[in-house]
Amino acid sequence: MAAASMMMQLHGSWFRPKNVVCSYRQQQSIVCTLSFPNGDVTATATARSSGVGTMSIRCFRDQETTESATTASAAAAEGDFTVVMKFGGSSVASADRMRQVADLILGFPDENPLVVLSAMGKTTNHLLNAGEKAVCCGVSKTSDIPELTLIKDLHLSTVSDLGIPLSVISSHLDELDQLLKGIAMMKELTPRTKDYLVSFGECMSTRIFAAFLNSLGSNARQYDAFDIGFITTDDFTNADILEATYPALSKRLRDDWLAHPAIPIVTGFLGKGCKSCAITTLGRGGSDLTATTIGKALGLREIQVWKDVDGVLTCDPTIHPRAQPVPFLTFDEAAELAYFGAQVLHPQSMRPAREGDIPVRVKNSYNPKAPGTLIIRGRDMSEVLLTSIVLKRNVTMLDIVSTRMLGQYGFLAEVFSTFEDLGISVDVVATSEVSISLTLDPSKLWSRELIQQARELDRVVEELEKIAVVNLLQHRSIISLIGNVQYSSLILEKAFHVLRTNNVNVQMISQGASKVNISLIVNDDEAEKCVKALHYAFFESNDVPNSRPGVGNGAAILVEN
Repeated sequence: MAAASMMMQLHGSWFRPKNVVCSYRQQQSIVCTLSFPNGDVTATATARSSGVGTMSIRCFRDQETTESATTASAAAAEGDFTVVMKFGGSSVASADRMRQVADLILGFPDENPLVVLSAMGKTTNHLLNAGEKAVCCGVSKTSDIPELTLIKDLHLSTVSDLGIPLSVISSHLDELDQLLKGIAMMKELTPRTKDYLVSFGECMSTRIFAAFLNSLGSNARQYDAFDIGFITTDDFTNADILEATYPALSKRLRDDWLAHPAIPIVTGFLGKGCKSCAITTLGRGGSDLTATTIGKALGLREIQVWKDVDGVLTCDPTIHPRAQPVPFLTFDEAAELAYFGAQVLHPQSMRPAREGDIPVRVKNSYNPKAPGTLIIRGRDMSEVLLTSIVLKRNVTMLDIVSTRMLGQYGFLAEVFSTFEDLGISVDVVATSEVSISLTLDPSKLWSRELIQQARELDRVVEELEKIAVVNLLQHRSIISLIGNVQYSSLILEKAFHVLRTNNVNVQMISQGASKVNISLIVNDDEAEKCVKALHYAFFESNDVPNSRPGVGNGAAILVEN
């Protein structure tokens, strides 16, 4: 789409764009970034091919968000939902933060949003800690658990500050008291009970926020995800969403909207077991998955994930403060980033968005004017070298050696059937003629308690030693280089030069199945030094081919007028 062939109406005036950057093509649609001759207007637009017209445009002038006067989206014009907006715990951590989120949501009157919320602040951690302390503190002492006091103080002060009735959450606080007493009486905290316990965070945050929106004169309706069709497996603490969820969600939310339009405020992170009918959780960060599932179920125009950082970054800013925002990602890149440790997204959250071909925009609720990161099906990778560097700490590496592998078949199947029998997933794998090297993540796969993790590791080694010699290496880290693996030789040449200069030995390398990821295994105590050095080499040094993170010099096609 040439800029010279386009005219756009902006607040009643017509402009011809100066530059058009086409970031993603899908059938007859093109998502573009437009800049205008006066230099103070840019726009993100979804446009049809010539002659059909614009579907929706949001423009930014002088860093203040305004809505285009061209047309509202077709869905909004018909009164249907247009976008799902998910806000994490830090975004709704206090009464002030909830006010800002409400302003942000209500600042787009032409949108018909659905809202997904996490628990307030650190509430999920406090609930888990309170449950563990209740196991051994005795029934009479549960009211003295410090984390319970923190939870009550936060939610009661928020309700008071926002000027909404205490009755909004009083029954949940009473029920939480009784649950902790029950845990203390039984002296155990099962995975099923743990999911029930942590659900109080989302159930209370959504009720508070919905009541606050209603107090402002906006129609809002609170929903518990487990009551509106989020059907999951019965894998407590890490359940998977089942296909039956999508039609159930669509019917319930649309029927309610048609009967009485109101902004849905949905609990993130939660579901209902298909057999047990008990509350389940989707794993840490599961509210992202809630949002993308709703997006696919309703066929929305866009999924927005609002965090406390300016989108997806080139590395963890707590490791290296010069991390830069990544403007564009593919679904594959985002999935690899999430799985290998990036905290911005849930590892499974990209699947529904990819299946529904719905763009995901990651934004900063503390800095809403920042452009954030747009995650889409495909982009021009021809000049992208590296997109981001991700660090996954405290993994366990296993070297499995057996001459039975040499020229034989079935040995790999035997090894992986052992992991299947033990219910353990593998992160990274590399093989040679007589050995297999692989990594495991104890913090995600096994018990929360370190002592129990050690016992389960011993069991893994014991089973594998029946068929091979096993060497267990703990305190390792995976450094994942996410980018264009077509340039793997250039990426590895630069990476190994950096690591050699810093006297770091790579103990394992994995590349192949993924087209966007090369993983290196190093010692934990060298990992942060490696990330800093690699980031400087790939993103800060002047001799790096891609000067803009995740974009490169031309990864998004620039069409000059």
